[in-house]
Amino acid sequence: MSTVERIVIVGGVAAGPKTAARARRRSPNADITIIERGRRISYAGCGMPFYLSGQVRDFDHLFATSYGVLRNEEFFRREKGIKVLTGTEAVVINREKKEVTVEELDTGRRYAIPYDKLVLATGSDPLVPPIEGLDLKGVHRLNHPDDALAIKELLETGEIGEAVVIGAGLIGLESLDALLEKRVFTAVVEFKDQVLPGILDRDMAAVVAARLEEQGAEFCLGEKVLRLEGNGSGKVTKVVTDKRELTTDLVVVAVGVRPNAALAREAGLEIGATGAIAINEYCQTNDPDIYALGDCVENLHLVTGRKVYVPLASTANRQGRVVGDNVTGLKTKFRGILGTAVLHVKGINIARTGLGEQAARDLGYEVITSVNATHDMTHYHPGSKKVILKLVADSATMRVLGAQGIGPGDVAKRVDVLATAITYGATADQIHDLDLGYAPPFSTPIDAAAHAANIIRNKQEGLAVGISPAELQARLNTGDDFVLLDVRTPQQFQFRHIEDPRVMLVTLGDIRERIEEIPRDKEIITVCVFGVRSYEALRILKGAGFKDVKFLEGGLEFWPYEIE
Repeated sequence: MSTVERIVIVGGVAAGPKTAARARRRSPNADITIIERGRRISYAGCGMPFYLSGQVRDFDHLFATSYGVLRNEEFFRREKGIKVLTGTEAVVINREKKEVTVEELDTGRRYAIPYDKLVLATGSDPLVPPIEGLDLKGVHRLNHPDDALAIKELLETGEIGEAVVIGAGLIGLESLDALLEKRVFTAVVEFKDQVLPGILDRDMAAVVAARLEEQGAEFCLGEKVLRLEGNGSGKVTKVVTDKRELTTDLVVVAVGVRPNAALAREAGLEIGATGAIAINEYCQTNDPDIYALGDCVENLHLVTGRKVYVPLASTANRQGRVVGDNVTGLKTKFRGILGTAVLHVKGINIARTGLGEQAARDLGYEVITSVNATHDMTHYHPGSKKVILKLVADSATMRVLGAQGIGPGDVAKRVDVLATAITYGATADQIHDLDLGYAPPFSTPIDAAAHAANIIRNKQEGLAVGISPAELQARLNTGDDFVLLDVRTPQQFQFRHIEDPRVMLVTLGDIRERIEEIPRDKEIITVCVFGVRSYEALRILKGAGFKDVKFLEGGLEFWPYEIE
């Protein structure tokens, strides 16, 4: 009997090769085989939108190492000592014999591969919505490099002037970004009533949509696609929703994915409530010799302690190291996830981690939030850009539950810091205590993340009472009697302001001298660009005895509605 450990990995895109590479480093003599039904392996799926937009010029760069060598079967054989079987599908797992039956897709030949440890990295499959016309020419997904190649070929014909993206999630907005970069007028249809549903809170999403609309995107939110229509040549020409008809030359379907758990299910492995493969903290299934990871598994959410399905490349790669350890004798744990994700669309950086506000409320938390609109570095530095950060915390414990950031500035750095803090159960007070680096090209003296935490502390202490843009917009649409006190300079006011008879302009530096002009018997809502001056105005008015004063959180930078 052979003493060489036999490790068989089903799946050769991200999680599988990562597992194999780590296992090889840990066990130089193990017999490692990767089984992949496709022809392409170990590719950078996250780079596909950048290939479409032209930022990645060479298709092969999606398959190459950082030192320029293509990651193909020969690469894995020569550099890693790993056997890769492409065009080969794992069809049956025999747990008693510890064998995987595979089929060569070209020949139909079937044979069994024995294993000591089996790893399932079967990934996910794109959701196929029940829409008539998905088989028309010009209808594509963006889940595989072949999809990217097909779309790129269409774009290079010069015949694509209009496009429709179905779905406003991560892949949908990445597709939007690529199409706009190629100067294709693009509309996005989303069944939910916001962009990035389940990723951003509604208020943050509204600002993202408004900024993208300013750059030429069109959003059809809260609309259901009924069918796609084509011409006599079978080419798509129209997308019909329950509210409108959109002419188009190209359709990208990006409505999400589902875990590819069929092989595991047929082998009698436990499937979780999410529909993905259930695993423990070591990424083991209910069979101790079978591991699973990546887009086919569910994970533990570090805030809620519940199982969730959040397929992300970052998770797949982190789990690859864990599984590579464990199939070679270690007992490394994978603690769980926060669903941390980042995105770049038309100059807007988007990041999120942990729980959103509504998700936290739905789970029963007493929620307190803050919105901090500011700069990512000192305002006088020429590289300074705007960011908006939102924190979600438990008002009872002040524990930070989640964070989101949007803007042209560096939001990923802040959300990464906050993800670290949330992982270890930090409170808003402890965020302030973090000793973060400062120099004008990198940050403000007190970082934007710490300012966001301080806003929560001010709210908790009763120093700050905020009102959201949505709440203020609703109040403006009614006959409520209040004063909207704009505390910016006259020049800033003339450039852009909310047009309403209840608006009163009193520059912050003039408030103390003009305080008697401000009605004491009315609710006062202060407003400025970022929210800093309006908070200062609130404190001045409260100090002068005004009873009912609020400030617009995030200022006009966070205002997603039309404005004069």
